[in-house]
Amino acid sequence: MKNVTIKDVAKAAGVSYSTVSRALSGSPEISTDTRERILQVCKEMHYTANTVARSMVMRSTKLLGLILTGVNNPFMSELAYHIDRQARARGYNIILCNSGRDLDQEKELFELMIGRQVDGIVLLPSGPESYESLHPYLECIPTVFVGENLRDAQESYVSVDNYRGAYIGVEYLHRLGHRNILYFGRRRGSTTHQLRAEGYAAACQDLGLEPQYCNNTFSSTSIKYGYQLAKQLFAQERHYTAIFAATDTNALGILQAAEEMNIRIPEDFSLLGFDNIQYSSLPRIELTTIEQPMKMLASVAVDSLLEKVQNELAGYSHRVLMPTLVERSSCRALPRAEG
Repeated sequence: MKNVTIKDVAKAAGVSYSTVSRALSGSPEISTDTRERILQVCKEMHYTANTVARSMVMRSTKLLGLILTGVNNPFMSELAYHIDRQARARGYNIILCNSGRDLDQEKELFELMIGRQVDGIVLLPSGPESYESLHPYLECIPTVFVGENLRDAQESYVSVDNYRGAYIGVEYLHRLGHRNILYFGRRRGSTTHQLRAEGYAAACQDLGLEPQYCNNTFSSTSIKYGYQLAKQLFAQERHYTAIFAATDTNALGILQAAEEMNIRIPEDFSLLGFDNIQYSSLPRIELTTIEQPMKMLASVAVDSLLEKVQNELAGYSHRVLMPTLVERSSCRALPRAEG
């Protein structure tokens, strides 16, 4: 099928090329009746710029950009699903891109989104450096960050209280009688992971526990890396009765390594995750975890962004949501002597 051009539209509408251009640009030099007639011809001829034409008249594309660090991460993919659903419920569509935790690629994607004339961008940043790196773009397009707590920065963000979530997790394991709790997957270069590790350390101090860590030496978090770290950990003497995994993906890696090495969970040690991704509730996994309210995260992120889109004078907003404990079967209470 031949691609319909603007000249084809002009011929079919019986007007000049320049009149079609004015109609598509929303120029006041032509009448409303003429503009509507031309846009109707565009629609009938399936002119590919028809949607753009209407958006130019309305000064809105009804498109939002969504930039993730890794769409293959279960948490990211689930969050993307909820953001897409929330955006569609408000009459917007999503353009999804993957930065791969690369700052240069992140900047390129911002330029791409601006070139595609999206109304605003939801960003899961590569790391704390993203804010400085993207500063010139943030003045050009409404943007809301998700998942990295900016603390006092004058940029809009929505995040779960990662510090509080980790604190809740340690308190829960302590109530079950655990006094030797290993924090698994501490990773530098991420505000999210920093806050979770700080919450764990604070809870240990308040409860009189000695912190223990298994650090993530990889550049990111995944089931694969959790598995590799767990294999190394299980080769050493065990000085813990519970493992608090920094993410559910880490916890899934631990479960895989434990099954291979005939380690029983929760009989040999309890396991607690963080995020509550969909896999966590599957049979034979049944992971107790700290839940990030993903649907609410998505809803607040989209609403915060649209507020900025629809009101140029809107300031920045900081929204921190409270995590909750989801109890399943991967943790057990210890007899007093064992604890």
